[in-house]
Amino acid sequence: MTKSCTLLVLSRAPFTKAGAHPPTSFRPNVYSSNLALWGRQPLQSLLEKLTGAWIRPAARASLLLLTTGFCQFALAQATVSGVVRDSSGAAVAGAEVTLRTDRTSATVKTGSEGRFSFLAVPDSSGLIRVTAPGFSSVEQAWSATTAAIELDLILQPASVSERVIVSATRTEMKLSDVPGGAVQLSTEDIAANPAQNTDDILRQVPGFSLFRRSSSRVANPTSQGVSLRGVGASGPSRALVLFDGVPFVDPFGGWVYWDRMLRTELESVEVVRGGASSLYGSDALGGVVQFLSRVPERSSLSADISYGTENTPDLSLWAGTAISRWDMSAAVDMSRSDGYILVPASQRGLVDTEANSKHATVDASLGYRISNSGRAFLRGGFFEESRSNGTPVQVNSTGTGFGVAGINTGIGPHDWIGVRIFGQAQGYDQNFSAIMPDRSDEHLTNLQHVPSQQVGGGAQWNHLFHNQTLIVGADSQETIGASDERLFSSTSGAQFATNIAGGRQRATGVFGQDILRIASQWTIIAGLRWDDWSNFDASNVRIALPSGALTGGPFIDRTATAFSPRISILRALGANRSISVSGYRAFRAPTLNELYRSFRLGPVTTQSNAFLKAERSTGAEASFRQDAFNRKLEVRGTVFWTDIVNPVTNVTIDPVTRERQNLGRTRSIGTEFDVNFRPTSTLQFSGGYQYTHATVVNSVAALVGLNVPEVPRHSLTWEARYWSPSKVMLSVQGRYSSLQYDDDLNTLPLKQYFVLDFFAGRELHRGITAYVAAENLFNQRYDVTLSPPAITGAKPLENLGPPILARIGIRIELPSNR
Repeated sequence: MTKSCTLLVLSRAPFTKAGAHPPTSFRPNVYSSNLALWGRQPLQSLLEKLTGAWIRPAARASLLLLTTGFCQFALAQATVSGVVRDSSGAAVAGAEVTLRTDRTSATVKTGSEGRFSFLAVPDSSGLIRVTAPGFSSVEQAWSATTAAIELDLILQPASVSERVIVSATRTEMKLSDVPGGAVQLSTEDIAANPAQNTDDILRQVPGFSLFRRSSSRVANPTSQGVSLRGVGASGPSRALVLFDGVPFVDPFGGWVYWDRMLRTELESVEVVRGGASSLYGSDALGGVVQFLSRVPERSSLSADISYGTENTPDLSLWAGTAISRWDMSAAVDMSRSDGYILVPASQRGLVDTEANSKHATVDASLGYRISNSGRAFLRGGFFEESRSNGTPVQVNSTGTGFGVAGINTGIGPHDWIGVRIFGQAQGYDQNFSAIMPDRSDEHLTNLQHVPSQQVGGGAQWNHLFHNQTLIVGADSQETIGASDERLFSSTSGAQFATNIAGGRQRATGVFGQDILRIASQWTIIAGLRWDDWSNFDASNVRIALPSGALTGGPFIDRTATAFSPRISILRALGANRSISVSGYRAFRAPTLNELYRSFRLGPVTTQSNAFLKAERSTGAEASFRQDAFNRKLEVRGTVFWTDIVNPVTNVTIDPVTRERQNLGRTRSIGTEFDVNFRPTSTLQFSGGYQYTHATVVNSVAALVGLNVPEVPRHSLTWEARYWSPSKVMLSVQGRYSSLQYDDDLNTLPLKQYFVLDFFAGRELHRGITAYVAAENLFNQRYDVTLSPPAITGAKPLENLGPPILARIGIRIELPSNR
């Protein structure tokens, strides 16, 4: 590449030597030459010829240096542009393209047509690097022979091990470098899943389950807590659920409102199996589930509109834009369903109706980009839902308002900080009833109103050394909540008492972690967290009616602490194989719901217990990872062991009464495997298996040796996917679960089941896709709960899982990701 350079020399008196005869005014002298003919010596001779003896040598040297640099800059400028495509030839929008030369570095993002451009590049050669979510990074050298260089860059789908995950270590790490059983669901994984509800999408991860088998589509919210690896024998979550780093778990009860999650807003989902209290404290007893949202980088729209069986219309819509350093987005998700009757035909009575539900959630965010690596944001929203739980009287509803303020930013080349402040206010209402033995009628027994509020925040600092990352942080939150109940006689229908129970809970923790990398073979991760929590201002008061007599009173304040260490060692055995071992302690403090709120399921009433202790676990795991066929095949396996002391479970007192109690000790021993095979960019096969032997090892004699409730011994998932939007998109998924028990005495067995789900779609126009989907394609009805019979010797009352749930829909993604 050659250009001509024009040299303009201006001279004036201040540069002259003593005794010389300087010019009396500026004298422009213009010379033109070819860069190929220029060097330092010819240019110096030219300057001497132009200026003569009247310029000082030092000034002439400075002028020479400045002129040389200017001419090289002007003469070597080039334009480097091109297009980024996937392996099918479709443009990849939003890819990050970085250009590096000896003297400069710059980054841009591709537009809707996949194009990028760098203007006035001051060198004639360099390196281009392209990264994009879901693709392997590509590097290509370039060399300029003309003033404009055009590149065509092809991206291949990223292997699972190349994906970046943040939840496991609170910093970005490649999935292949994370010890243990971490799983990431990409945007394509979410789009290919036939399930409509977020929790049903996650059931494709082996070991993930709610407290019971039932989907959040019809289940009571209080049974929607997360369990991982068989850790959990009651409704609250034993895994912490986060949304962009903020707790997503109900502050009062520890369960999750899955309908609050807007599907079109999701960028990815991360699931970390195994105790994570060393970083996250209480609620992370069994692991972490984190949802990561989209941040608009240009004007974008995403929508999913469908209609399905059981009269189920559904809308999920997200829109965002970016203006200079500002970004803003808004989203809405609405759905309703007539549902289905939970009780099988052989046991139904006049009282049984469809378990229906409806919900609406809206949120909006505003962000400001502080720098290329920093962003501050505000987010707020509102969620409401209502449900019928299978009879006219048994209904519940929830209303929640929430807000978050946060900042993520780098400070220099080696430091990063993140800060979150959040709060929410919620009201939950639940009606309970007593049902006649022949299910011909029901009578109201309890009107329950549960108000709660929560505020909290946290800060984290990451410092990057040459071969290690240091993480330090702290967080705190406080929750206040109560259960206000109006109690009615099941025979006369008259109110006979009012019961008010509740209190406050405050938790504070500090944590630190060091990630040390030794050469390219060893990664050592050591972490420690200290937590302090207290329950205070708690009471349980009953007012008898009509007398007004008071019973009960305040509880004593209680405080406890926990230390949660963890250490993991990973050894890389080449580029495609690694092994790791981990050991940890974790804990979960009882929720206000477990301490102060009772509930009724069928004829069984479960009492609260204000004196519950925290659950504490000790665990260890060993893992291996193997890639083959140029990372097209990836296999990960883990053997795990977890002992939990004082697990909270619902203990049977008599046939119609249970109470939350600390059980003693349970043990979960098992193994899990995850396999992913992607022979081409459009074809993928994946699967997972988990074996969990979860038993009671120390308790009252009647329970020792029995299985932990709601934990199946075997769970298996698999998927076959062909994904070519311009041709056809197909996904077939299967899920199997073996027998599990619905009670602590193992007298209510829930039989094994297998369901098959199906998705098919095709892009009608770039960014517009039509699809059909079906869950439980073969209409297999299986038990999700069993209740003790109302009449001695009768068959337990069954609640069934869903029939086939089919829907048709349209998805819109503008601008198109292709």
